[in-house]
Amino acid sequence: MGDSFVIALDFGTAYSGYAFNITTSEQESDPRLKSWGKDHGLDTPKTSTCILFDQNEEFVKFGYEAKTTYIKMRGEEAKKHYFFEGFKMALYGKNLKIKAANNKEMTALKVFSESLRFLKDDALKTINSKAPGQNFIASDFTWVLTVPAIWDESAKQFMREAATQAEIVTEGTEDKLMIALEPEAALVWCKTLLSDGFITQNHNSVSLDQTPGAQTIIVDCGGGTIDITVHKILKRGALKELHRASGNNLGGKTVDRKFKEFLREIFTDGVWDEYEETYPSEVQRMIFDFSRLKQVDEDIEIPCPYNLGKLARKKKAIEKFFESVQGASWNNGVIKISREKLRSFYDESLQGMTKSLKEILEKDLKIDFILLVGGFAESKILQKHINEEFEAEYKILCPVRPQEAILRGAVEFGRNPKIVTFRRSRFTYGVAVLKKFDESEHKQEKKLIADGKEWCKDIFKILLEVGQDVAWDETREHFLNAADPKQTQMSVRLFRTEKKNPEYVDDSGVEEIGSFVVKLFDSKTNQERKVKIELNFGSAIRATGTDLNTGKKSTLKFEFKNV
Repeated sequence: MGDSFVIALDFGTAYSGYAFNITTSEQESDPRLKSWGKDHGLDTPKTSTCILFDQNEEFVKFGYEAKTTYIKMRGEEAKKHYFFEGFKMALYGKNLKIKAANNKEMTALKVFSESLRFLKDDALKTINSKAPGQNFIASDFTWVLTVPAIWDESAKQFMREAATQAEIVTEGTEDKLMIALEPEAALVWCKTLLSDGFITQNHNSVSLDQTPGAQTIIVDCGGGTIDITVHKILKRGALKELHRASGNNLGGKTVDRKFKEFLREIFTDGVWDEYEETYPSEVQRMIFDFSRLKQVDEDIEIPCPYNLGKLARKKKAIEKFFESVQGASWNNGVIKISREKLRSFYDESLQGMTKSLKEILEKDLKIDFILLVGGFAESKILQKHINEEFEAEYKILCPVRPQEAILRGAVEFGRNPKIVTFRRSRFTYGVAVLKKFDESEHKQEKKLIADGKEWCKDIFKILLEVGQDVAWDETREHFLNAADPKQTQMSVRLFRTEKKNPEYVDDSGVEEIGSFVVKLFDSKTNQERKVKIELNFGSAIRATGTDLNTGKKSTLKFEFKNV
């Protein structure tokens, strides 16, 4: 690879950012990250994942700016605008419409693509300001988009579509967009770090790169998801996935939600509900202030906004609200929350994390390291919990800036995608085929007559089995014959299931993930009508069908199903 111009976009549930590399040689060079929030007295490697649209659904602002603009709006003005936050989790539940803070909806594709468009434009602006005389455009770069490892193909396909809408890539240059799994990207970076790159005490001085055979659990502690993968480090630092990704949607945002529920417990008599309804932008400010306190493990203080105080006083003296709750007190305009109470906001998230980790560790994979990355890993309460639970048996590592690990690794991955040599298939993939009908083994209702012959339809032909290793860019193929010589086209349907060897494509637990039609060469002779199906496993799964008589190809786009 000569020029390695790479831009990595980490579009997270809570925070988003980008990193880039514009070196023109093979030399190692640190990816550069944009710093956000200078106007707000902050200096962070990511900005809030928030986006603001006006009443005509036109883009206004993204990130901290979107949040502060919205927070400053008066009630009526705020109600007209569409403000979205935490919307990446919508893909976890396959929502095609997303609700804004004013309860109105917009399509997910527009909200996602406008967010990506902002990050793309901002990245190009930053790079061009650092390279005078150069005018870089999107097509000069390889783009890497990071996604949770637990996402399925349809969610990844959705992100590709959003990136195409955002003009990061165009029809025909889709191969300039790579999808990287967040925990994998983090490991790509962390495995090169020496001991001073980690917060933890118990790391030996050589990097993980120098310890072939080491088996590592990567726990990506994000805002929305806790994402867990297991990798083995091979010779020359290559990575092999040992266990398919698992995890849950109990990330840092869960802690914010518990904090909000606690405020509702304090401000009873409908005070909190009225406050949320009337001053949505002030509620945002409180959550924002709280999220900056999440890193500590001590009593915390949150200033009580004027309007919340005003609504509360209409009912009774503010001190009275605190008499019936444990763990909070009122002190001269400030809500004090005890360390014990703060820790309790973490319970659900940490229990979910411990449960997921223990399930993997019980599989006896001979794990050496547990690596904590992601913004939520900066929390002292989280670090302490994982240490208490697991440090007796495993070395626990957390890089100095865990929030940056994914972005830095994603740039490296863009420069060298083969670094992850093997992935473990999460599903059994296959196509629907016909077989000669056999009374003794096939269901009667599956019988089909074509060209005077009896066939059994809907047979599941396996192309890749669940749990099998797939090499980077590996292709699995299968040849399909047309049942009827007069056919002008062949419909190819692709399926997946968590079962090892399903019999029919309509068995329970089997779902269709897409289909496409291959036009067949109109042959007057009795040539065999054959189609080659190829399933390619790169940074996403691609399927193609080729009519072997003409060499014409058709490509499958995965459906983004609302299921």
